[in-house]
Amino acid sequence: MIVDDDDGIRKLLADFLAQHGYAAATAASAADMRETLARDPVDLIVLDLMMPGEDGITALRSLQGPDAPLVIMLSAFGTDVDRIAGLEIGAEDFVQKPCNPRELLARIRAVLRRRDRVRAVTEPVSAISAAAVLQRKIFRFAGWSLDATTRVLFDPSDAIVNLSDGEFRMLLAFVERPQRVLTRDQLLDYALGSDKEHFDRAVDVLISRLRRKMAGRVGSLELIRTVRSEGYSFASAVTQ
Repeated sequence: MIVDDDDGIRKLLADFLAQHGYAAATAASAADMRETLARDPVDLIVLDLMMPGEDGITALRSLQGPDAPLVIMLSAFGTDVDRIAGLEIGAEDFVQKPCNPRELLARIRAVLRRRDRVRAVTEPVSAISAAAVLQRKIFRFAGWSLDATTRVLFDPSDAIVNLSDGEFRMLLAFVERPQRVLTRDQLLDYALGSDKEHFDRAVDVLISRLRRKMAGRVGSLELIRTVRSEGYSFASAVTQ
């Protein structure tokens, strides 16, 4: 669903996505979005940040829960504060206006691919070929398991902890380099690469989100430690 108060943008993006095989609904406001969702749930929402009345950040807060659609924020005037707030609340990605529709399409595909990987790991074991099992790369630490092939994190009770793409890449950067101090610049390169978008607060945001998702579970105490004036380190030993 494309949620934007600009009729031209809604039509442009919906038509472009339709040409590439997606059924794209549209909504002109957050209220329209909720009304449409009540009738016809969607997989992913492209949500404008700056809308009259209820803005995108407020609308994003209402899209919570295990069955909530994935969200990519879209904004022409979003500041780093807005971007960080969106990521903190749970947006999967943040795209700046004006954006190339092809870039948005690529971001949508990437987010949906990650969702499909999470779903695949819940399939019966019999549905997974022996070759696929042998090729899986799994990191184990403090009772936790990170499956780098399916991009799924399991807590010590084997419950799945859903991770965004950025959260997965950040955790992978740590488990591949355990018990080492990593600077923010290193983490930007390892975890975000070309997507780092010129603000190092992204590192703090992703680490905060990881800590929050892992908090209160067995084996989660101080896995990611802050090293004053230097960066962060992953405290646990890791086996692969």
